[in-house]
Amino acid sequence: MLRTIGSAGGLVVLAGCATAGSAGARDASEGGHEEAEVTPGEDLMQEHGVLERILLIYDEAARRIDQGGPFDAAPIASAAAIIRRFVEDYHEKLEEKFVFPRLEAARREAELTAVLRQQHKRGRELTDEVLRLVRAGTASPQLAQTLRSFERMYRPHAAREETVLLPAFRRVVGGGYRELGAEFEEQEHQLFGEGGFEKTVAEVASIEAALGIGDLAKFTA
Repeated sequence: MLRTIGSAGGLVVLAGCATAGSAGARDASEGGHEEAEVTPGEDLMQEHGVLERILLIYDEAARRIDQGGPFDAAPIASAAAIIRRFVEDYHEKLEEKFVFPRLEAARREAELTAVLRQQHKRGRELTDEVLRLVRAGTASPQLAQTLRSFERMYRPHAAREETVLLPAFRRVVGGGYRELGAEFEEQEHQLFGEGGFEKTVAEVASIEAALGIGDLAKFTA
């Protein structure tokens, strides 16, 4: 899962990644375009991007249910399946196994990790409810409310992780980022094979396209 970011002007070395023999830094083209490892914290933030895009899908689905127009349960079912597979069974498991315990052992942000654990649990319950309701195939007010409840909880959840949890985690782990990144990569490959993140993003994009919300320019204020 050690995805990379590039710099046209030269090698971008992220904190904790400038280690001899690292697989991340490499020449990516004849023009000298070089890339650097994305740290575990940045990986988690990229995965939050998948979550954010599904929250937009949920918001659009709830809006359409409120309007009482034609309803297709398939995009919502697909989005909820990605939440279950990629967010809950993978991303959140990484946080619960590797991030929260390190902070708790260091006596850092223990109150926050307790709330985040509780919200992970509640999120899984809400996903169960979404999947149950979409199987019924009806555009019920209960489904719209469940989608909004999930969205309302996870927007501040992800924002707090990005602005408080992950910076604290980076300070606690220090120089251990490279080894931890290898562990993250192994977890991703076991569950999704090569390119699991990219495949998931493509799947989300296809759902957005089906709902007519795939053009970013349409959201310009």
